Amino acid sequence: MAEAPIPSLATRVRPVKAEAAIVGVHFFGATPVFVLGEEALLYIRSEDEDRVAVHGGGILVSASDGERIVTGGDDGKLIATDIDGEHEVIATDEKKRWIDQVALGPDNAVAWSAGKTANVRTKKGEVRSVDAPSTVAGLCFAPKGLRLAIAHYNGASLWFPNAEAAPTKFEWKGSHLAVTISPDGKFLMTAMQESTLHGWRITDAKNMRMSGYSARVRSMNWTADGKFLATSGSEQLILWPFDGKDGPMGRQPTMLAPSTSRVAVVACHPKQPVVATGYADGRVVLVRIDDGALIEAREADGQPVSALGWDGAGRLLAFGTEFGDAGILTL
Repeated sequence: MAEAPIPSLATRVRPVKAEAAIVGVHFFGATPVFVLGEEALLYIRSEDEDRVAVHGGGILVSASDGERIVTGGDDGKLIATDIDGEHEVIATDEKKRWIDQVALGPDNAVAWSAGKTANVRTKKGEVRSVDAPSTVAGLCFAPKGLRLAIAHYNGASLWFPNAEAAPTKFEWKGSHLAVTISPDGKFLMTAMQESTLHGWRITDAKNMRMSGYSARVRSMNWTADGKFLATSGSEQLILWPFDGKDGPMGRQPTMLAPSTSRVAVVACHPKQPVVATGYADGRVVLVRIDDGALIEAREADGQPVSALGWDGAGRLLAFGTEFGDAGILTL
């Protein structure tokens, strides 16, 4: 059965040719910056484009707080770049290992990992380190206080870098490859090697297992109000409810925007109950949670969507693909 046509905003998109795989996108105000898989950041300014080489090799991971973009590379360097493209090395791995996880936290704290070691650099420039049970596969800061979540084999850990105590372990067998904490600080969630999410209520470590995906969940993002966790990994957008004291325990997810192609990336609007959803076939749609209404931002063309990002005001959406095709939609 043919899908009914949906409204399109594709004519409002400013096209960008990055000429390299896009592994992330961030904003400085209204200026989008595409993180390329090799060496460089691509700034799209109002009149021109500026390509800034920051790494001596592949860029593996990036994070931004709106003041800086911090990237980790296979050159063993952690680099912070500002709105003008000025950049500095803020850490190097002594063993030249890849820096493949990074997170930004409160008071300019930055976390990164190489191998089994997770590091946090505080506002004062002090570096604290801890070894996980296995290779670190994901990092994120808790919404309040200086506390870091670390995903690793057989579970996740919560660590206070300013305390002498060992990290608190949350255990579940298997490979945990990404981690996030709910905006209210109550739930710790991981994406696993299997096609499942796992979670714990932090107060009592009660387990939650969320299955039903057709592939590994590679993208997770919280809605602005914290009521839903949007996820990739299925042929539709899957939203888990977190609006009660038990989160998604015993509840079903909301499933929207069904497609013949798998959801690859999700990015929640910073103010509204809307999720930008990018598919493996190249399509990008805006999904309104309240009623499931769709607006198309990019047509399917076989280029898997690899990055999505909103500006802080929620007026600009930038997207990029594995093949280097990108665009900026003005709403």
